[in-house]
Amino acid sequence: MDKKKFTTKDIAIIGILSAMVFAGTYLHIDIPTALGKTMLHLGNVICVLGGLLFGPLTGGLSAGIGSALYDLIDPAYAPEAWITFINKFMMGFVAGLVCRAGRGKGIKMENLFTIIGGICGSVTYVILYISKTIIVQYFINNGVWTTVYAVAIQKGIISLINGLIAVCVSVALTVSLRPALRKAHIFRDM
Repeated sequence: MDKKKFTTKDIAIIGILSAMVFAGTYLHIDIPTALGKTMLHLGNVICVLGGLLFGPLTGGLSAGIGSALYDLIDPAYAPEAWITFINKFMMGFVAGLVCRAGRGKGIKMENLFTIIGGICGSVTYVILYISKTIIVQYFINNGVWTTVYAVAIQKGIISLINGLIAVCVSVALTVSLRPALRKAHIFRDM
């Protein structure tokens, strides 16, 4: 993406990826727990994929917009949509930023930085999400530390599973799609 402005193609890619993030999150498996609700979903795959394929800004915006839109349709999540936007933006942004460092350095280095970028993006999200959970549980809900830890651990485990799925699937898709997107002049070395 041009550093000075968004092109029509950039805006279209952000819109398509945002819709895919929304759909990937919408199709989820709820996991009710004694301490709240959490879910497994494929939205994080697209959050990381956008960053790996299209760079930090496009990946970050599409991840943040798609995830925040999902939150806005559920009254339980709507008040935190802005936090979700920031957390998911950072997920796609970090994945894209790290992946970008390997571009143009040969296929082996490019693939290595793709893997590292996927891991860094997912770990960034898990850290931000668990931090938000602790802040909400302790400071806003006035929870006791034992409850805060229990909620953070449960949500952290599910987030790590989502993150692992996101890394595995998005890296495989990136490596598979990158040559075709280059040939179609949709993917650019940034």
